[in-house]
Amino acid sequence: MKETIQKLLYSTKRPGIDLLFFAMEKNGFFDSPCSGSYHLAKTGGLAEHSLNVYHLAHDLNITLEADIPEESIIVSALLHDLGKMGDYGKPLYVENYLKSGKVSEAKPFISNPDLLYVDHEIRSISIASQYIQLTEDEYFAILYHNGLYGNFKYAIQGKETPLYMIIHWADMWASRVKEKENGK
Repeated sequence: MKETIQKLLYSTKRPGIDLLFFAMEKNGFFDSPCSGSYHLAKTGGLAEHSLNVYHLAHDLNITLEADIPEESIIVSALLHDLGKMGDYGKPLYVENYLKSGKVSEAKPFISNPDLLYVDHEIRSISIASQYIQLTEDEYFAILYHNGLYGNFKYAIQGKETPLYMIIHWADMWASRVKEKENGK
């Protein structure tokens, strides 16, 4: 997965993409879970989910003849949950130890109490923007990718863009269907 993500990101030829990839490695993107207890709540789940979203978004772009530049599909899909790796040298998720000393099977990860809460969409944009320049459309798609399921649900209504809709739908399909079907 790591090599595939690297190849895709580098294919965009964005200035700073090598520094972004290094930051992703350093800050645990490839080892982070995607959630605390829902989809891909396991080591490496974030990278796996990001690739799932990319593949679905890529296919949707072709099927729907949306003509969105592949570079924007790559950047938006692979970085939409970038903030879930954490920030400031702290992971977003930490193991959820029970009083018995064992990790909970029902909810193996919890939000890190040592990291101040910021919506992961905002954290994703903040981290990515430190290294690469996002287009306005990519910024918008990442910020609103959770659609009516996120804290920005009222702001997106009536302002949807093709890139946003593809990333949102690919994210929903990956997390609600594909990753559940595969028992992940």
